[in-house]
Amino acid sequence: MTKKATTSNFLKKQNREYKFVPRIINPVKIENVVIFSADEMVRKASKTLKENMPWLNVYVLSDPGAVSNYYSDKPAVIILDDPAMTFVNTEKLSHNNKDVVCVLLSTYDFIHCSPPAAAKEKFPHTSKADLIFAVNKFDLAPKNIITAVVRCAEDRLNIEKYSTEKRFIFLIVDDEPRWFSQFLPVLYNIIGQRADVMVTRTYEETINFLFGVDDESNIDDERYQFSGHGDNVVCLITDMYFPQNNKLSSNAGKNILKLINKFYPRIPIIIASKAKEGYDYKDFAFILPKGDSGSLQILKGYIHDFTGMGDFFIRSKTGKVLYRIKDVREMYKILLEAEQNTKQAQELRELLEIYGEKDYFSTWLYMHGFRELGDKLRPKRDKGRRLVTVLKRHLLREILQMDYMPLTIDGIKIYNLHDLLNTLRTIDPVKIQQFSDNDIFSTWFDRNSYPELAEEFRPIHGSGDKLKKTLADIIEKWIEIYRQRGNL
Repeated sequence: MTKKATTSNFLKKQNREYKFVPRIINPVKIENVVIFSADEMVRKASKTLKENMPWLNVYVLSDPGAVSNYYSDKPAVIILDDPAMTFVNTEKLSHNNKDVVCVLLSTYDFIHCSPPAAAKEKFPHTSKADLIFAVNKFDLAPKNIITAVVRCAEDRLNIEKYSTEKRFIFLIVDDEPRWFSQFLPVLYNIIGQRADVMVTRTYEETINFLFGVDDESNIDDERYQFSGHGDNVVCLITDMYFPQNNKLSSNAGKNILKLINKFYPRIPIIIASKAKEGYDYKDFAFILPKGDSGSLQILKGYIHDFTGMGDFFIRSKTGKVLYRIKDVREMYKILLEAEQNTKQAQELRELLEIYGEKDYFSTWLYMHGFRELGDKLRPKRDKGRRLVTVLKRHLLREILQMDYMPLTIDGIKIYNLHDLLNTLRTIDPVKIQQFSDNDIFSTWFDRNSYPELAEEFRPIHGSGDKLKKTLADIIEKWIEIYRQRGNL
């Protein structure tokens, strides 16, 4: 009898059940959104919020005093336009509310394209906002960006105040609100609920976020991973020109790239710039020319392939793709190949050593719902056959536990896709909304080796019977696909 069969039989005899623990990136959820604006487009955007984020309580107020005196013990976002920001007492709001984020939706072109210091000098009210976004009647209509605005505020709140758990952060560095206001809706559609986004607008803000210091000379070469949030960043998206010492310079971008390459070489880099200086780094960064809509589809592929969200790629030292791994079962088979006494297996083991040192295994496992396993393998610096043996042991245990790790909805234990389909057809839709909103379904699919199904479930928001039917239809479709493949 094989070792795998013996272990599986032992688990069956034990009749043991393992608890499925989903990875929820934002433990604190925005519950209330307050909108105060003279701009009708901003007020009407509340309808978009209610449709796309039905769990929110959205209030459109007309009295600046009521906004300044707003109090809630629930996390909230206050969305204001330029005139409203001058009237509302944001200091009082912050004092009275434990978890509140004040957001400015500005229609002023100067603010759209200016770094923080210049905008503050001409329009002092910008200093009162925690986040600033650009809106207009055309490509930046409030209804097109408001969902991303609330999500970005929620991410910021969780990163800054509730960052005790391992996170996955896309760090955007750009001083112009116009650009990241366009870009964030696209990015959120790609990453769903698998990662947070943080926006920094100056060199000083960026190194403080990454390293917890105000100047690079203060970075501790031995303990830098324990200060700031750099260890949680899974992708850097940066302009080349942004302020350093209140002066716009490409040196700001160059200096950030230098620090990332020195301290966090595992972080994939996207340079969002048309500046010629950006192309100097094309050998190790993805160049995303600003305003080039055709590059956004390529961007989606890059994010999936290089940040752990899609398949796990094993590349040769020259960059050639040798293996494309969709789930932990396929990864286990590759490890069996790495055990062989061949030259190819020896080369594979050498590549796996590099991947272990750079934290690629744990990042991919985290993104696919294997939180505890990611912790155990982070980072794994074993060598050769020892590394393969350790990886195999941990992966096999996870694979064997899959059949004994149900998804539980309202006390109903679900072990397979048929169970889930039957449950979705009969359960009260209120019971399933949080599972869709927080990507819990997708995490469970990932763990059970259904990556394409997990991807289609990200993100699906909604409520009531419409949500229930949407989810059930997708499950039914994929059951037939997997049946034809012989994967069920």
